[in-house]
Amino acid sequence: MKGLVKNVLTILVATLLLSAMPTDAEAKIYEDTIRLHILANSDSSEDQSLKIQIRDKLLCEYGAILSSRESIEEAKTTIEDMIYGMEENCYRWIQELGYSYDVKILLGKEWYDTREYEDFTLPCGIYTSLRVIIGSGEGKNWWCVMYPPLCMELASENAPTDDGIIDYSKEEIKLIKGGKYNVKFKILEGLSKAFAKNG
Repeated sequence: MKGLVKNVLTILVATLLLSAMPTDAEAKIYEDTIRLHILANSDSSEDQSLKIQIRDKLLCEYGAILSSRESIEEAKTTIEDMIYGMEENCYRWIQELGYSYDVKILLGKEWYDTREYEDFTLPCGIYTSLRVIIGSGEGKNWWCVMYPPLCMELASENAPTDDGIIDYSKEEIKLIKGGKYNVKFKILEGLSKAFAKNG
């Protein structure tokens, strides 16, 4: 009996996984997106305020540059060329704002949960991520989309607009703006978390 139950559960999980597997359009979203992830030193109001100020300075300093790039490859190359300058600028800004925290900026791959914005949803999954770690990086973090430039016009808001959505393909726009995909993204996210806990 136990073997039968185990087999049924295995088939059920496999079916859910297959139904939640990324389509070609979903896979392209991961390939065509660079997320921005800023981690505050702590959850204190001062450190959280510093995180937002550094976010604003980063977007003001580098937003127009990245917005002018015509492909994800150009955007990645630009970030790679500028990353040490970004780090130096962030460190200088932190000092100018009266803090002595170190800062580390990394460009790599990172897991993101499903993210629902006002007009669209980005699927959970592994994205190219520009991580800005302030101090210990143990505080609440902030994230959005750096390329396409969905959050470049942000000043002090907490969620990105969809101004940069036109830089996705028609298929990608249809996918992230189609409400029917939200359930699928949630299934994939739930399964991923479940396996992470049991792994």
